[in-house]
Amino acid sequence: MDITQNKFYSLFEAQQKNQLAVGNTSYKTRIKKLNALKKAVEVTFREQIRQALYDDFKKHPTETDLTEVYQIIGEIKFVRSRLRSWMRKQQMETPLPLAGSSSWVRYEPKGVCLIISPWNFPFNLTLGPLVSAIAAGNTVIVKPSEMTPNSSAVMKQIVAAVFPENEVALIEGEAEVAQELLKLPFNHIFFTGSPGIGKLVMQAAAQHLSSVTLELGGKSPTIVDQTANLKAAARKIAWAKFMNAGQICISPDYLLIQESVRETFLGELQKQVKAMYSETPSQSDSYARIVNPRHLRRLKTSLEEASDKGGQIIAPEQINAEENYFPPTLVLNPPDNSSLMQDEIFGPILPVVSYGTTEEAIAFINQKEKPLALYIYSKNNKTVRDIISNTRAGTTCINNNIVQYANHNLPFGGSNNSGIGKSHGFYGFRAFSNERAILKQHTVGAMEILYPPYTNFKQKFARFTIKWF
Repeated sequence: MDITQNKFYSLFEAQQKNQLAVGNTSYKTRIKKLNALKKAVEVTFREQIRQALYDDFKKHPTETDLTEVYQIIGEIKFVRSRLRSWMRKQQMETPLPLAGSSSWVRYEPKGVCLIISPWNFPFNLTLGPLVSAIAAGNTVIVKPSEMTPNSSAVMKQIVAAVFPENEVALIEGEAEVAQELLKLPFNHIFFTGSPGIGKLVMQAAAQHLSSVTLELGGKSPTIVDQTANLKAAARKIAWAKFMNAGQICISPDYLLIQESVRETFLGELQKQVKAMYSETPSQSDSYARIVNPRHLRRLKTSLEEASDKGGQIIAPEQINAEENYFPPTLVLNPPDNSSLMQDEIFGPILPVVSYGTTEEAIAFINQKEKPLALYIYSKNNKTVRDIISNTRAGTTCINNNIVQYANHNLPFGGSNNSGIGKSHGFYGFRAFSNERAILKQHTVGAMEILYPPYTNFKQKFARFTIKWF
C-alpha cells in the first residue's frame, strides 16, 4: 500500500517532521503545554464540557466534574510535579567486568502517536492519555469515538486552541476514519475499547511493528462474603455499578455473594439504589442515559435472553427506548450460558450469583478471561489473600470499587484479554516513551583483555570471570 495516498498522510507527515523538535523540548516547555490544557479544561471550556456530556448522556454536572474534569486535572497536576525527575537520566549500576564505564537509561519519546478513545468517558479517556503523550514529548493524532459527537466537537475545539496541528491534532469521524488512520506507520498506538476491536488494532499495528497500549474491558467480578459490612458494600457497589448508567470499563460486571448473606445484602442493595436515584430513576437528574439506541437494544436483548433462560429480573421501572433510558436492574440466578455471563455488560445490569466457599468463588472467576478489575468485600484477611493469590486481574480494590483508577500513583491496565500495557502517572509517561539504554566508556575496559587472538591465559581469565562475576 502506498501510504502517501492515505487522506491523513499529509497531517501524519507534518507531525513526523516535527517529532524531533517536540521530542527535544525541556520539561518546562512540556509543563507549559500541560498548564494550557489544564486551563482549557478547568476554565475556558468547562461549561461546554458539562453541556456536551449532558447532550450525549444526560449526565449531571457533578458527575461530569468528578469523573471527567477532576480526573484530567488530577493527572496534569500529578505529572507536572514529577516530570523533571522522570526526564532526568536514570543512573544504573555497571558490573565489575565493565569497569571504566557508566550506564544510564534515558526516557525518549516514541515519536508520532495515535490515540483512539472510547465514548463512555470521552474527555477523561481521550485527554488523560494525551497528558502522558505530551509529557513524554510526542506528537499525537487523536481519534475520539463517533458515538459522542457533542463531546468530540468540544474536544476538537480544546485541542485546536492549545496545540498547533503539527504537534497535536484531533480528527472526528466514523469508524472508517480510525481504519484509515491505522494504516499509517505510527510509532505507538494507545487504544481504549473492547477486546474485539483491540485485536483489530493490534493486527493493524503489527503491519508497521508499532508498539501498543490496549486498555480493554472484560467481566470484572465483585465478591461479597459473609464477613463484609453489607450496608457499606451495598452503597459502594450501587454507586460504582449504576454511575454513568453502568457504562464503565471497570464497573462491577457481576456479583458473587456468599449464600448465607444473600437475601440481606440484596435488600440493602435495593435500598441504596432507591436512596441514590429514588423509586423512579427515570425522573432523577442524577441517573444517566444509554449512549444510543443501538446499545440500548443490545442490553434489552441480553436481559430478555437471561429472563427466557430462567433468570429473575428485578427493576424499578420499564425500559424507555425513546429516551435511551434503562433502569438499574438486578438479575438473580443468571444462566451461565447467557450473554450477560459471557460478555462484558457495559450497562446498568448486575447479575447476582451465589456461592458457598471461597474456593467456589475463585473457581467461578477463573473459568473466565482475566478481568480488568476484581473487587473483594471482606473483613477476613486470609480470604482476601487467598482470592488475590489464586486469581489474576489488571487491578484489584478491597472493600471499595473503581476508586483505584483515581490513584495516579498506581498503574492502570489489564492483562491479556483485558489489556496490554499500563497507563496513568509515571506508567503513562513510560508507555509513550522508549527506555533507551546508554553505556559510556571512560577508560580502557577490562573486557578488552579478552579480545582475540585467544590464548590459554585468556581462556582461564574467561573461566574466572564466569565463575566469580
